[in-house]
Amino acid sequence: MTAPANEHPGIYQHLAHEVSLYSGKTRAYLRYKKIPFEEQLSLQLHNRIKTEIGKKIVPVVVTPEGEYLQDTTVIIDRLEQRFPTPSVYPDTPAQKLVALLLELYGDEWLVMPAMHYRWQYKRYNLGFILEQFGDALKPHWPRWLKKTIALPMALFFGIGYRPLFGMNRHTQPEVEKSTEQFLKDFDRHLQDHDFLLGSRPSIGDFGLVAPLYAHLARDPYPKQLMQRIAPNVFAWTQRMQNPSGEDGEFLTNDEIPETLYPILQRMFTEQFPPLIDTLHKVADWVEKHPDQRTLPRHVGRHQFRLGDATAKRCAIPFQQWMFQRPLDFYQSLSPTDKEGIDPLMKQLGGFEGLQEVIPVRLDYLNHELVVSA
Repeated sequence: MTAPANEHPGIYQHLAHEVSLYSGKTRAYLRYKKIPFEEQLSLQLHNRIKTEIGKKIVPVVVTPEGEYLQDTTVIIDRLEQRFPTPSVYPDTPAQKLVALLLELYGDEWLVMPAMHYRWQYKRYNLGFILEQFGDALKPHWPRWLKKTIALPMALFFGIGYRPLFGMNRHTQPEVEKSTEQFLKDFDRHLQDHDFLLGSRPSIGDFGLVAPLYAHLARDPYPKQLMQRIAPNVFAWTQRMQNPSGEDGEFLTNDEIPETLYPILQRMFTEQFPPLIDTLHKVADWVEKHPDQRTLPRHVGRHQFRLGDATAKRCAIPFQQWMFQRPLDFYQSLSPTDKEGIDPLMKQLGGFEGLQEVIPVRLDYLNHELVVSA
């Protein structure tokens, strides 16, 4: 039974880690909505999580009724039903579309530089990361022993991200060039605005804070980089961990600030081509596996371009599921609403991508990505 608006008694449990990328998204949301919660950090909870949802993963939110919610977008949308005000979704068409797009950009594209800056710069970051992993794995062990126990986990993450995201000696410089320009563009935007769309955070802010806080604003090397070239972004990452704005507003007249244009243009140029190709890779996989409803983590590899470099990365079905959100919203709009949005989307290069038809739809059910019935 759904509780009355913003009245759902009891304490929620946030099974998460400060070092975890996506934990920063749910923690910021819980704090913004003033949802009473306790955070539990030990990775010893992974066995409990696996028993309940079938895999070891964080963050997870456990409701006062004992329901386990997994995936940050699922968590936020479920809690939006229980705590609807202030909503993190703008109620005007252009702003809601942009908020959904930037959630997608943060969740599924900026994870690439987040992993790169953490693991490529081990000389600067490794000691800090081992301490963080050790605190999560064995919080009561001696400091030196924590680092030892954390090494296997660091090796797993430090090696596995490269083929997943197509990272090599050609793409790494382009990732850094793109990321530094994004940080400068976002920094310029934050000179005039507290958040993406005004004085109140949107779902786009919560999407961006996931990679920008846990990896880029906390790990030693990217932290000093961010503080040097984008101090407003660094301040925003700290503000987003205790975000105010309940009395704030989204900008009037469905305004999209011009300072967001370079960020959206970069997203459309870099992220949209592999997203669109993923739609077709998923459809091909489903056609070849007609009896399987649950999808694997990736369905082959595809080529992508970043600046002057091209490489192959994994085609990840989960990214299609996230892409469906802005696509579905845009394609559900009335002709009148589209008339107000389309000129900007054409100007920035996103119009054609928003017309894409989804060959095979995906759902996230019972903590699994599945082909829609």
